[in-house]
Amino acid sequence: MLETVTKKEATVLFAGDSGDGIQLTGTQFTDTTALYGNDLNTFPNFPAEIRAPQGTLAGVSGFQIQFGSIDVFTPGDQCDVLVVMNAAALKTNLLLLKKGGIIIANTAGFDAKNLRLSKYEFNPLEDDFLSDYKVHSLDITKLTRNTLKESGSSLGQKEADRSKNMFVLGFIFWLFNRPLNNTIAFLETKFASKEGVKEANIGLLKAGYNFGETSETFSTQIEVKPARLKTGVYRNIQGNEAIAIGLIAAAKKSGLELFYGSYPITPASSLLHELSKHKNFGIKTFQAEDEIAAICSSIGASYGGALACTGSSGPGIALKGEALGLAMMLEIPLVIVNIQRGGPSTGLPTKTEQSDLLQAMFGRNGASPIPILAAASPSDCFQTAYDACKMALEHMTPVLLLSDGYIANGMEPWQFPTADSLKEIEHKIPKGPIEGNFLPYQRDKNLVRKWAIPGLKGYQHRIGGLEKEDLTGNVSYDPDNHEKMTEIRAQKINNIAHFLPNASIDSGHPNSKLAILGWGSTYGAIKTAVRDLNAEGIPAAHIHLKNLHPFPPNLKEVLEQYELVLVPEINDGQLIVLLKNKFDVVFEPLNKVKGLPFTSTEILRHVKTLNKALLC
Repeated sequence: MLETVTKKEATVLFAGDSGDGIQLTGTQFTDTTALYGNDLNTFPNFPAEIRAPQGTLAGVSGFQIQFGSIDVFTPGDQCDVLVVMNAAALKTNLLLLKKGGIIIANTAGFDAKNLRLSKYEFNPLEDDFLSDYKVHSLDITKLTRNTLKESGSSLGQKEADRSKNMFVLGFIFWLFNRPLNNTIAFLETKFASKEGVKEANIGLLKAGYNFGETSETFSTQIEVKPARLKTGVYRNIQGNEAIAIGLIAAAKKSGLELFYGSYPITPASSLLHELSKHKNFGIKTFQAEDEIAAICSSIGASYGGALACTGSSGPGIALKGEALGLAMMLEIPLVIVNIQRGGPSTGLPTKTEQSDLLQAMFGRNGASPIPILAAASPSDCFQTAYDACKMALEHMTPVLLLSDGYIANGMEPWQFPTADSLKEIEHKIPKGPIEGNFLPYQRDKNLVRKWAIPGLKGYQHRIGGLEKEDLTGNVSYDPDNHEKMTEIRAQKINNIAHFLPNASIDSGHPNSKLAILGWGSTYGAIKTAVRDLNAEGIPAAHIHLKNLHPFPPNLKEVLEQYELVLVPEINDGQLIVLLKNKFDVVFEPLNKVKGLPFTSTEILRHVKTLNKALLC
């Protein structure tokens, strides 16, 4: 008799070779789960190589999703269900499975060759090695081939074996009682011109579902009811998609054309791909021959009056450094997106890290201050991108927007705003003719100069990277002028703090002795850890920084309320360097540099090692 187990939240991890369609499987399960109404968060994790050696530990691709009827802020610390297509996937991910969790294993991926490549000296599916888990060993490859053979499919064996992920997906849909219609619609569109492939994949999806329905081995389904999300219209969104939409919205709100100049690099390339889809909005995208050309084309576009942006990851931002200093010296608006990844050098291209904050702060020659914002989650990327554009245009400065691979590829529900709910954006392009001589570096009360673009009568002026004379913009080598201009440029950025929202407690206990301060993608793990700590009677507060330079104007007062401020970072301690330089507060670092995001459990465990006087 079929039993239904109800859970408030569940975590599923799909894992296999990079050619097993793991990312597609996870994405389709995510889309259906979002349509079902669950809150969710995902973590795609894939090899750096385009096609890593099959069967090896380095070649394992994973996709983890946590979904629930309650608020979900992370992809889950440990999974309830682990789907593995081969031995390497099991070995890489077994520690992420809860005791008593379910393993769905493709036995065809545990043959002698796969066991050898995964460095197993025995078959872990046999004997009692996995006795702590509920193991379901299925020859998914054979089931796939038999299904297609019975249906009369014309697919060859290689194509058939590549479709086994649809059988798995169908079964997982059955396990969580999810409908197939969304994925069927996706397959009909994706393979509209390939009738045989379309019918085979749809048939396998249904076969996997029916296998769960009819098999006597499986007698339990898991139910996770829809979440009570705030009333509104939602869509499922990835971080880089949200940045693209934020940039487009800012262009439309400001009445400017959007130009995006970029050079392909993981994990920033999908931002270029997404923006290139929206030519209907007048978006201009340019794939340059290198990183330097990419930012220089964007500087040219900004000089010409466009809302100009460029994007890359750490290695590309390094190459853009000189031109970024030029944009700062010219005092023109420019948004630079850094989707951070593991470093140094080319490092870990597909793994996540927060190690470019000090590069963003100091990674240019001379005194070259630039505002820095950091997105907290995939859905937050929209607002952060919009805010970065508003800041660049209204303060006539380049702005650095930090995201990372975890946010860029992760997905969550996004309640998107209406156009009239977005803040107005004002730019500094003069609206009429000038009276008298134009002084390009004459400033308003916030030290912001005008944006004099080519073609405006009377607004001719010099440009270039050499030091500017105050007011006139002429080249100047005068020592006093250089010092004055350096101070003005720094003060202009510091003045932005007056326009920032105050720092506040995001969640947690307002009167605790301990605060956990985060930035970027640590948001979800900290928020979950603080929720769990408070539930255990351990008071803690969560503060999250979006504006990293300048800091919010009241940050000093907020931090001074606490006896200890714990700062988790996916680096070796970079924000804490900036904090200690400005505030006389007791900070403690919590660092992780493994190419992986923090789990809430890691933060919770560390808190419990602190002085007990702080935890009461």
